[in-house]
Amino acid sequence: MASAFLWGLLAASSLIVGGLIASWMTVGKRTLGLIMGFGAGVLFSAVAYELVYEALHLAKMSGFPAFGFFAGALTFFFADMLIARMGGRGEGGAASAAQSSLVVPLVLGIILDGIPESVVIGLGVLQGGTVSVAMLVAVFMSNLPEAVASTAGMRAGGWSRVRVFLLWSGIALVCGVASGAGYALLGDASDAVLAFVQAFAGGAMLMMLANTMIPEAYERAGKLAGVATVIGFAVAVVVVVLEHTGTG
Repeated sequence: MASAFLWGLLAASSLIVGGLIASWMTVGKRTLGLIMGFGAGVLFSAVAYELVYEALHLAKMSGFPAFGFFAGALTFFFADMLIARMGGRGEGGAASAAQSSLVVPLVLGIILDGIPESVVIGLGVLQGGTVSVAMLVAVFMSNLPEAVASTAGMRAGGWSRVRVFLLWSGIALVCGVASGAGYALLGDASDAVLAFVQAFAGGAMLMMLANTMIPEAYERAGKLAGVATVIGFAVAVVVVVLEHTGTG
């Protein structure tokens, strides 16, 4: 469990890194979009090869992967709509963070993104005894641009560097706990349940990519966001191939 917690914390530490970067320097709009596009490509690979494929392998022909996939997608969709109405999503995401009253929904949105990913990291440690490098890279890269964009808005709203650091550290800790919980709570779960959980995370992440990450990447970097996404996907696939070759 401790190992799963530490791996989950490491994956979420990019939130702290992104917060520190944005606290001390200005990151250009296009650069942020390219990072976001790259992270989206890595996540697409993780959904396809680390989550959905593995779920189908665990419980093929049972229906659990399909049920979990659509349940995860719909859960994220409706939760994201609720957070958007609170002011944590939508246009001007980074700018909206400048208003203190919107920090809570903003944080809820980031946790909504991070919890499924963190649980899957813990589940991966449970199943294989070690973390999936591809999944670790995917989560790390997806968190980085979100932290940079949100921190820019917080700093514009008068947040101190210490306050920003404490916020991201707290969220990273929550993600680490979620990873440890995934390990502890699913230790005796059946293959069908494990498949459901993995597919659930895959559906939630795919909905997040389509509704949030890809549109924001394109808004910031234009058509180059697509190039970065393709590169991110290709890099992640190479990591998956090397990882499986090394263990096979």
